[in-house]
Amino acid sequence: MIIKTRDFGEVDISEKDVYHFTQPLFGFEPYTDFVILNDKDIGENIIWLQSVQEQSLCFILVDPSGMSATFLPELPTDSEKLLGKGDCLCWAVAVVPQDFKDSSVNLKSPVFINPETHLAAQIMLENDYPVRFFFLKEGNDRC
Repeated sequence: MIIKTRDFGEVDISEKDVYHFTQPLFGFEPYTDFVILNDKDIGENIIWLQSVQEQSLCFILVDPSGMSATFLPELPTDSEKLLGKGDCLCWAVAVVPQDFKDSSVNLKSPVFINPETHLAAQIMLENDYPVRFFFLKEGNDRC
């Protein structure tokens, strides 16, 4: 199936490429089906989460594992109901303004993706992580 994307033009995907959000992205509840796209020139630590339903709806997700030594996300015990069994990948939603050095990620509510079940959810963690973590600012432990 061909979908129109915000940043990659028309892309040919199959049904098995689609991830279904059992707990949708906050503020975007009507949109539950997304595909993961990447730019091989950028690498594997940044992906695009493109809505299958809406061309203009696309999020940049960043692997948060190297951003903060204190970020150790733990899924809630009931997360298996949302994501199914298996290991999940954790991604942080990025905000990339015109001035790139002011970019931030949401560590409080990361996106968890289960590659085995193709289920995903944005989950608010109980830990005291920031909603806006400015990972390019001087003084950050991983800057």
